[in-house]
Formats: sequence, structure tokens, C-alpha cells
Amino acid sequence: MSAIASYQNCSGQSMFRHCKTTARLIRNAKEIAPATHLPTTPLSAVSSNVRTNIVMNNDVVDPHQLEAIFQKKRSLRSKIRKELKNMDPIQRSQEDTAVQDIVLESSWFKASRNICAYISCASLREVDTSRIVSEILSNQTDEGNGQMRKKLYVPRVEDKNSNMRMLKISAVKDLVANSMNILEPSLLDSDGNQCEDVMQASEPVDLLILPGLAFDRSGGRLGRGGGYYDVFLKKYQKLAQEQKWKQPLLVALLYSLQVVDEESIPVTPYDVPVDALVSPRGFIPISPVAIERCD
Repeated sequence: MSAIASYQNCSGQSMFRHCKTTARLIRNAKEIAPATHLPTTPLSAVSSNVRTNIVMNNDVVDPHQLEAIFQKKRSLRSKIRKELKNMDPIQRSQEDTAVQDIVLESSWFKASRNICAYISCASLREVDTSRIVSEILSNQTDEGNGQMRKKLYVPRVEDKNSNMRMLKISAVKDLVANSMNILEPSLLDSDGNQCEDVMQASEPVDLLILPGLAFDRSGGRLGRGGGYYDVFLKKYQKLAQEQKWKQPLLVALLYSLQVVDEESIPVTPYDVPVDALVSPRGFIPISPVAIERCD
């Protein structure tokens, strides 16, 4: 199967890489340094409520309350997955178009030079990013001077322990289908050179486009349970802080049914909030950074 074809026909078996057992999550939670490593991205200028659904005792997360939160997450994931599975294909296509139109026409996208974006997988029922990816890849040089205009970094899952990298690609041919038929960047580009890792890049990322299962208007994001994006985002936010770079704008793409009531997403101290949402109904800024960039 070609890279382009497999872009739209990812295997449903890929779901395994997004799952962990609760026991393992609890064990990992105890090993992760808490408050000092919390993301610096602000939650919401619209809602100033403080989330209090996690108990901290002497900087250690209460595993019993953590388990209760994981249970709520599993329940919400199950609900949203069923709704996505039953979503009308025509409506899905219309919403894919609407979301991508909003992104491509936005000032914050056009102004972004270095972008991290996911490669959408149809079997995971993610909002389509094919037009966004194509636009970035076709807009890499300024006519006449050959200067790089936009760079695109896409995710590559390294293992089952929440380790993910963002590697630069210059064309769709730089993507290969992994064992689960999911398109990812190979370690070498089409010219045989080592793909640039965003963690070693000399310039900061301006925009990071995220997938997910459910989102609320306070910035809460419910992923698929693997923790890959949260772990990566914490690492990158720490790097940006050390380099004195501006933090990237975190924008999540979603279908209309994926928006839940405000502060309905169960969160732990290890979850990274997003700055803004893009649904078929429009751009929803959440953090002060997002509100400023959409002005």
C-alpha cells in the first residue's frame, strides 16, 4: 500500500499503542516529578476556575484518587468512541472540510513557520489533516530566493512507554507505514539524511496541532490513554523555557461531538492543557496566548 493510500486507511489494530493498564499508569505517576514539571501554558482567560479533581499529599499523587480519575477517563473515552463510530460519513467529511478551512485561513497558521502536526488516521477517526499537511509541504520555499518558509515535524512513536519524537519531513514520500500501517516519518529522509528531530532544532516551534478524543472549553484534552503527547509536550515546553523561546501555540482539532461541558475532562497533574480548539463551528481561544494571537 502506498504512503498516500495508507494515510487514509490506517489499521484499526493501531489502537493497542494508545493503551496502558491502570496499574502501570499509577506506577508511572509516582515516578514523575510533580508540580515543578507542570506545563507553563496557562489554562483559560475565559474560565478562571481552578481544577481540584486530584489530591496532592506532600507532592505525591494519591493513587486511589488517581485511579478514580482514570476510571472517569475510560468511561468518557468509551462514550466518545461510540459516538465517533456512529458519526454519519457525510457529516464527518463536511466537518473535516470545515475544520481544515478554518486552520488554513487563520492568521495564526499563516504566520507560523515551524509547525508540528499529526498525520490523521481514518481508522482512529481523527479529524483529517491531509490538506493542512499538503499546504505546509507545498509552502516550504519563497519563490526566487530558496529560503525555507515553513517546516513540518510529524510524530513517530518510539515504544510503548509514551516515548514519541517529532521528526521533520519535506514530502509525503518521507512517510512510511509502520507495522500497524500508520504513517510515520522514517529515521532517514528521501535523500538518505538523518531526519531533523524538533528537540534538536535551532529554532522554536510556533504551532503544534493536536488530535484527541474529547475536549472542554477550559483547555482539557482527553487523549487515547498512551500519554505520548503529554510526555512530549512537557519535554518540549521545558526545552523552550530553557532556551528562552516563546511557547508554541497548542491547537486541537475536533469534530462537533467531541466538545464536552466546561471542565468535564478529568485531569491529573501530568495532563497538558491546550491553548485553543478548532471545531467546525470555529476557532475557540482558551489561553491568553491564543486570545492574543487570534486578534
